[in-house]
Amino acid sequence: MTADHTTADHTTAAGAGTPMTAEVILPCLNEAAGLAWVLERMPGGYVPLVVDNGSTDGSAEVAARLGARVVAEPRRGFGAACHAGLSAATADVVCFMDADASLDPRQLPAVALPVLDGRSDLVLGRRVPRERGAWPPHARLGNAVLARDLRRRTGVPLRDLGPMRACRREPLLALGLADRRFGYPLEMVLRAAAAGWRISEVEVDYLRREGRSKVTGTVRGTLRAVADMRRALNQGTAQPGSADAGR
Repeated sequence: MTADHTTADHTTAAGAGTPMTAEVILPCLNEAAGLAWVLERMPGGYVPLVVDNGSTDGSAEVAARLGARVVAEPRRGFGAACHAGLSAATADVVCFMDADASLDPRQLPAVALPVLDGRSDLVLGRRVPRERGAWPPHARLGNAVLARDLRRRTGVPLRDLGPMRACRREPLLALGLADRRFGYPLEMVLRAAAAGWRISEVEVDYLRREGRSKVTGTVRGTLRAVADMRRALNQGTAQPGSADAGR
């Protein structure tokens, strides 16, 4: 499968004009190259909330032009952007996904459905590479090691710590996630498991991103993300306000 990342000139975000099913939180740092493709493929009822984390490439303007709600989070950090979106959202169900066109928004309903119908409390999209180069070996290995350690720690049968996920907003806020860097996604699973949440995963396509990844694009970026996640894993279910919170 090859993703078509070309875009049309729309003036409103896809999903507008349909009763809201979920808000889709899109942490964004210089993702103008792929953001339009993502927003134009948003399913009806899935309302995008773009969290601009200090972009200098016009990402916020692209999002606003396409009708997305834009929230500014000046404090740098993947977790900071995700949590700003969570705090700003109003829908009962929220989804998270990257804004770089590596994930297809049209697969959001498959991820959100188990939450919407009450079968799961947290659903992650298990990435399946569909294009050559979509998932560099160093990034895939780091993810596999972390997923294995998470399974051992929690017993949750996850194979991927994928960025496309869905859950209910208020219970997630109540978990009190503290990490504001790349450890945020792993801390989410750790705290959810400790709280007895039903956690599952469904397969989603993984595509070549537009632009250079801050994480998978370089070995250094991957190592930095793995280090953040390893710290979150080692802290386990530490309470908010720990020494590493918000760094």
